[in-house]
Amino acid sequence: MNKPILLAALIAGGLTAHAADAPAYKGLGADSVSAEILEKFRAKPLDAELSRKVQSILDLRAPGGGVLSPDGKSLYFGWRVTGVAQVWRVDGPQAFPVQMTGGEDATGVAEITPDGKWLVLSRDRKGEENPGLYLQPARGGELLTIQHIAGVQTIAEFVTDDSRYVYFRSNDEARDSYTFYRYEIASGKKEKLFAGKGSWNIVDHRADGTLLLQKENSNSATEIWEWNPKDGKLKPILGQDEREDYRASYGAHAGELLILTNKFDEFRRIYRLVGGRFEPVSPAQRWDVAGYKLDERKQRLYYTVNEGGYSKSYALDAKSYKPLKLPAFKGMDHVVVGSVSRDGGKVILGVENGTMPRTSFVFDWRLGKLTQWVLPSTPEADTGKFSVASLETYPARDGTPIPMFVRRPTKCEPGPCPVIVNFHGGPEAQTIAGFSAVAQLYVDAGFIFVQPNVRGSDGYGKAWLHSDDGPKRLEVVTDIEDAALYIRKHWGKNGVAPKIGVSGGSYGGYSVLVAMTMFAGAYDAGVSNVGISNLLTFLENTAPYRRANRAAEYGDPVKDREALIKLSATSYIDRLQSPLLIIQGASDPRVPVGEAIQMYDAAQRKGIPSELIIFADEGHGAQKRENQVATYGHTLRFFERYLKGTK
Repeated sequence: MNKPILLAALIAGGLTAHAADAPAYKGLGADSVSAEILEKFRAKPLDAELSRKVQSILDLRAPGGGVLSPDGKSLYFGWRVTGVAQVWRVDGPQAFPVQMTGGEDATGVAEITPDGKWLVLSRDRKGEENPGLYLQPARGGELLTIQHIAGVQTIAEFVTDDSRYVYFRSNDEARDSYTFYRYEIASGKKEKLFAGKGSWNIVDHRADGTLLLQKENSNSATEIWEWNPKDGKLKPILGQDEREDYRASYGAHAGELLILTNKFDEFRRIYRLVGGRFEPVSPAQRWDVAGYKLDERKQRLYYTVNEGGYSKSYALDAKSYKPLKLPAFKGMDHVVVGSVSRDGGKVILGVENGTMPRTSFVFDWRLGKLTQWVLPSTPEADTGKFSVASLETYPARDGTPIPMFVRRPTKCEPGPCPVIVNFHGGPEAQTIAGFSAVAQLYVDAGFIFVQPNVRGSDGYGKAWLHSDDGPKRLEVVTDIEDAALYIRKHWGKNGVAPKIGVSGGSYGGYSVLVAMTMFAGAYDAGVSNVGISNLLTFLENTAPYRRANRAAEYGDPVKDREALIKLSATSYIDRLQSPLLIIQGASDPRVPVGEAIQMYDAAQRKGIPSELIIFADEGHGAQKRENQVATYGHTLRFFERYLKGTK
């Protein structure tokens, strides 16, 4: 066997001695790894036929929902047709699209000025998640820089009604906190307003400059504050000294706030807050209100309900809260509300099911007319034959039913189909039903594709969401193993159990590494994409603006140290026995590249068949077309080899 390649020794700056419970590396980003590593572990070329398959499946796509111009005559939207996300424009329903931005950097529309003259654009480089902010004439032309600083986030908040100022936030003064600015378009001058310690963003504003702000303590614990432009002081509104989830905006009535929260119920619900009293707006039900939107003129309130991974949307009169009728779409897994025109007269609705990519329509309230503006692309494919996800469950060892979406090939011959169990990221995320070209790639190759929503996922109530907080994760992390135990026992054929692979990205990648170590033997092969291998080194090295947020989810590095060690894949490396592929972006600000390197080192020392791919020009997941092809292609190649025995 070849001598193990100890990559950690090549990390820029070298290594220090480390405890067995916490393998050491320092830093994050492309500068934390040597050019030697990046060259040696660049993705190898795929077999030509496999590359064609992946390329074809990635051509099945739809433009983003988009933003209407203030006059309602143009739609600006994101599209990846060039291989990276760029901004496009159509001047009317199903008109020929005009490309507005280009190049290698992902670009999106953040705002359109109310006078319709300027686009406010966000542009990121190499997946660093340190975007800059730009202006572009609405009919096209060169970009003007508002702010783009290396290693700094610059994020749009809103444009004032008079089109004079762009408000934005940035962590330029402190990497773990945000400072708020306003930029005058005419003069190009930037004015500092105030700074907030921690993670803040603006959720609404008044014409007099008053700002409604949210402070995010974790993904499910927030505070609401109000900033007064006259004295520059912050006033606490909600959530201080609590651990509750609040999302807020100004309502249509004077002194009214709209609040989305699960404080008073197991599920998120919309309330109006007036005079310190909460009054329900949305009805009580056993599903979360996933989000809401109030148009600029505060005429209509829209909200979407997440019914176990399926989406339904509703509209209310913003003053009386009486129901308004939205267009009906039959046979759809999702009907979601997109952007609303500045005057509130038009709303974008996105619809999707298992055999149709998401398609956007514009609904005109005045005319009562629904118009499709952009078309999805499905070249050389009959998506009507795609495998539709079925909602099923498997039992956890304590008897709790765990929901999972399952896509199956039309037949499995002669033995049982091999299975890929794919865990979502977050962990406060959720796999949902609908169209998935990537899932179909694996189904077409003869795999059953399974996507569980283990405890800790969003969408199933407050208790489910918080069941894995901190050390409590030790009690439910076994959901990962229980999926494999159930499948192996119940999905066999003629007495033969199926081979099972495990995949996932981000927290899903962490789930893969835990599945392959803590629960070694449950899965026959694993592919981890941007996954955490050690929770302690992750918390020490992740980007400063994320550190407190993630410690609130996973545990405090000091107080919960023992639990974090027990929950880390590197603590069980001696159990690793099955092949492992690790995929990582060098520029990842969330999960440092060192997490992948230390796991690969450990697998090599153990003598386990293992591979490592590092994309020098990517961050937290592949954004560029060529790297997406490599990611999905090598994942499929790996599972074909180790679950089917294909060379």
